[in-house]
Amino acid sequence: MTRYQTIASLFAFSAAIALQTSPGLAFSSEAQQMCSADAMRLCSSEIPDIPRITACMVRNKAHVSPGCRAVMDREHAAAAAARKREAAAQ
Repeated sequence: MTRYQTIASLFAFSAAIALQTSPGLAFSSEAQQMCSADAMRLCSSEIPDIPRITACMVRNKAHVSPGCRAVMDREHAAAAAARKREAAAQ
C-alpha cells in the first residue's frame, strides 16, 4: 500500500468514526488527529476496509490512547443523546 493510500484510508476511517457515532457531523478532525496513530498501530491489517477498521478500533478500545478513547466516548455519548432526543420526539 502506498503512503497516499494509507493516509486516505486513515482519513476515511476517521470520517467513518465521526459519521457512525455522531449524526450530523460530516467529519471529525479531532477523531482523525487523536485516533490515526492508534488505527495504524492496532488495525493496520484492516486498511483500507473502513468497516473492518471501525470494528477493529471498537474491539481494541481498551488499547487505544487516552485521547482517542476520549473522542470515541464523547462522540458515542453525543450519538446516544441524539437517538434519545429523536425517540422522544416520535
